[in-house]
Amino acid sequence: MMMKHPSPLLLCFLLFFPLVQALFYFQIMADWNPAIQKGTYTATKIIMFVLPLVYTVRIAKEPLRVRRFNTRGLLEGSGFGFGVLVGICLLYFLWLKPIGLIGPGTPAGDAIRERVEGFGFLTPTLFLVFGGFVSLIHSGLEEYYWRWFTFGQLSRAIPKYAAVILSGLGFMLHHIVILGRFFGYAHPATYIFSFGVAIGGMYWAWLYSRTNSIYAPWLSHAWIDVAIFIVGYDVLFV
Repeated sequence: MMMKHPSPLLLCFLLFFPLVQALFYFQIMADWNPAIQKGTYTATKIIMFVLPLVYTVRIAKEPLRVRRFNTRGLLEGSGFGFGVLVGICLLYFLWLKPIGLIGPGTPAGDAIRERVEGFGFLTPTLFLVFGGFVSLIHSGLEEYYWRWFTFGQLSRAIPKYAAVILSGLGFMLHHIVILGRFFGYAHPATYIFSFGVAIGGMYWAWLYSRTNSIYAPWLSHAWIDVAIFIVGYDVLFV
């Protein structure tokens, strides 16, 4: 079956919609009623995760194939993800927290507390439940959107190496909004950490292209989300 060539409009939407989403629920609606924030977040996430299915089945008219679980790339991806987890924890506990860039009582810590409270997860139990969901489920949904669909569609339109780079940069954009809300848009940390996100996105696209499996980048991504929630737990509850 000949694969449908994606339109530039679709590719632009895929790359920039998560950025627009983050601008709404992290920036524009930051002081709005929490119910509105949650509703906007949920609605935009549904659009983000349903669109690939609708496009594939209804527009491209391609069959959906759920590949069986396989172990291709799992060891490599897990090694990368766990290594970054250790690096994030060391960076936070040995440097960023002691110098007061992020931690309990810092401006970044207060901003994190405000956002978590706005979503209704400001108890240790609820925060851990939310962290488990993000690490185990949401990371897989992001890999499905960014690697399987966005990188997959880009790979049909441009050379694979360019698709790796462009999808990684697209993955970075909404993280600039999130990190900018915590550290400030003028702070170098916002852009240093965002660049790290781009490198991670590029690596996961490259890993996906070599293994033809979403499971390896999913596991790798999950480890890093665990690291983020370890830091978040310390900021909020320790």
